[in-house]
Parts: sequence; structure tokens; C-alpha cells
Amino acid sequence: MSFIGKNIKKIRSVRKLSQQQFSALFKLSRTSVGAYEEERAEPKIETLIQIAHYFGLSIDVLLTKELSVNDLYHIDVLNQRLDKAHKIKENPIRKPIGTGVPIVSVRNYVEYIVNHRNKDFLINLDKVNVPLDEKGVMRAFEMNGSEMEYHQHGLHHGDLLLCTKTDAEHISADQILVIVTEKKITIRRLGKLDEQMIKLVSDDPNYPAVNIDSADVLEYWLVRGKYSTYLNPPKLVEEKLLRLEKRMELLEGKIL
Repeated sequence: MSFIGKNIKKIRSVRKLSQQQFSALFKLSRTSVGAYEEERAEPKIETLIQIAHYFGLSIDVLLTKELSVNDLYHIDVLNQRLDKAHKIKENPIRKPIGTGVPIVSVRNYVEYIVNHRNKDFLINLDKVNVPLDEKGVMRAFEMNGSEMEYHQHGLHHGDLLLCTKTDAEHISADQILVIVTEKKITIRRLGKLDEQMIKLVSDDPNYPAVNIDSADVLEYWLVRGKYSTYLNPPKLVEEKLLRLEKRMELLEGKIL
């Protein structure tokens, strides 16, 4: 017996997604989602993989176990553990409905992807007032993960990244970007860009590069600054020595 129909319905309920919003995430029709939940049909294996990957579940669990609300909150629990590990406190600069830059927190990444053009949704996001005098549309995305942190420097989990909306024609290599696609929100540094593919790299070299099809991009955001409660430690002695050695090599090259 498969529990996929019940689990899809439970996931939608916990994540506060309508059938239409859920179907948009996985390029399905609303009627198909209804058929899955009423157990009149089951998703194709490709769709199951997408759903499982998107919500951080194994396909086996998705099919063979009727998930509880607690089961589906494990992603939020992981975020809370990361917050605690990085000693992040609730940001006092966050404000309710009003003026300022809308905040896209990790917990509403999914809702933002579905509703990124919905004015009512954007108006009801928390806001933050920023000192930057930037023209154009702005967002504050919450950093998720540690791939942009290296030797405890860089962007830390929980940082608020202040961004301006841009497009492919106005971005260049080495800039830090927030890329919104139909499947996820990715925050990394631009490695390479062409008409077909975007290559994104992490500041932490232990993370592999990520390639995104240019046709899948919904929004490009350029990171202009950040709010952080994390204090960067002094740079490592080894790192300073390495930089000094490189400078000496360059100097010797010029002399010779």
C-alpha cells in the first residue's frame, strides 16, 4: 500500500500550499495533484524523486510511511539546530507589515518561489529598513547553509543578504548572487555565465560547483551587503603567511 497521496496532502497542509501552488513547483496540473491525494493515480517516478528531494525526504519513506506533522517539521528542526550552532539570535531588526525591504526567510523559500510575483504575498512579508541608497527592487534573503563560509569568514547561516534585482546582462564573474528557480533558491558566487548555463561556485572549496540552466531562472539578485550577528575571528596565521608569500613572488617577478 502506498501512502503517497496522503503524504502529499499532509506536506501541502504543513507547508501551507494550495494544490495549485504545489502543482506549480513540480510542473504538474492541479487535477493531477487532486488525483494523487484522492488515490486515483500515483505520480511518475521522476515526480516522486523531485518531491522527495525538494522536501528532504527519502522516496522509501514517502511511499511506505504515513507521515506525521512532526516528521515533516524535521527541516525546520535542522534550521533551528544550525541557528543554535552558529549562536544566532532572533534578529531585532525584523519588522511586521510596513515599509522597508521584504525579507525572504529560509522557512518561506518555497512560498516565495511560488508567489514571487504575488503582490499580496510580498506585502505581507516581514520587512527590514536598510541604510543602502539603492535604486530598483530590493529583497533581503536569509542565508541557508555554510557553503559561502570559509575559515569562519564570509556569509554565515542566518545572515540577511541585502540584494538588488538584476538580470543576466548586468552580472559578472565573482559577484555573489541569489538565483531563484522553480525548484530552489541558490546563493553562491558566479563562476561562469553563457546563454545556456550558469556556473555557481562556493567560497568553501569543499563544496562542488553548481550548474543551473539559464532557462530555469525566475529571478537574479545581486548581493550588495549583509546584516549579521556573527563576529568574524582574526584571520588564520597560515592564511596571512600564504598571502605574504604570494606578494613576495609577485615582487620577485617584477624585479627579475
